[in-house]
Amino acid sequence: MKTPCDVISPGLMQYDEAWILQNRLAAEIARGERSPTLLLLEHPHIYTFGRRGREDNLLLDETKLKERGITVRWVDRGGDVTYHGPGQLVGYPLIPLGRANQNAHLPEVDYTGYLRRLEKMLIVTLAGFGIAGGQINGLTGVWVQPDVYSRCPRCRPEDKQKPAKVAAIGVKVDANGISRHGFALNVNPDMDYFDGIIPCGLNEPVVSLAELRDPVPSMADVKQAVMEAFSTVFDFEMTLQDDFTV
Repeated sequence: MKTPCDVISPGLMQYDEAWILQNRLAAEIARGERSPTLLLLEHPHIYTFGRRGREDNLLLDETKLKERGITVRWVDRGGDVTYHGPGQLVGYPLIPLGRANQNAHLPEVDYTGYLRRLEKMLIVTLAGFGIAGGQINGLTGVWVQPDVYSRCPRCRPEDKQKPAKVAAIGVKVDANGISRHGFALNVNPDMDYFDGIIPCGLNEPVVSLAELRDPVPSMADVKQAVMEAFSTVFDFEMTLQDDFTV
């Protein structure tokens, strides 16, 4: 029998509000008051820097950030800088990954294995839309190879022989062994916002489902596909909480 996992999908939510919600739900999960939970949502325009973030990977000054309505936050996930915005599906899995080590006060979990499972889940999701995604050794996230990326209409000629990232991943596991942060899948965001950063600190192109597939899949269809893939890869029974109040 599969373990229950609640799915909460509040739509467009401010990043800070979502962070507070993550903290609240993770504490409830750690106390045994709530099932594992997957948040699926979108954010207003924001650049977030992880623990390995470098300030020089932000290419816009304060004036340009204000003009474009972009917020900047430094957060406690792994990785460097990334973009979140409308049209991008952000997933925050809040699931128990292991008990805390009483000596080191750190969870005894397989971080790398968890990252690889998130990648696998996203690869399964993309396959359902006829898009071949994959992993690249030494890099986190999900990528499409040059033969796939070359479909992109805005693809620069010099990038046609490069892989492109379609989904970014950055996570944290707290002292109770509960996962935080998660993944961002580019469904149909305004990709011009990625020009304001060096995404993940890498000089590699990024791409969206909308640039690879016609017709463009709806956000609702992508959410459903993610739920199904998450159930398969993590062995959860997913239940959408339609009546959840933030």
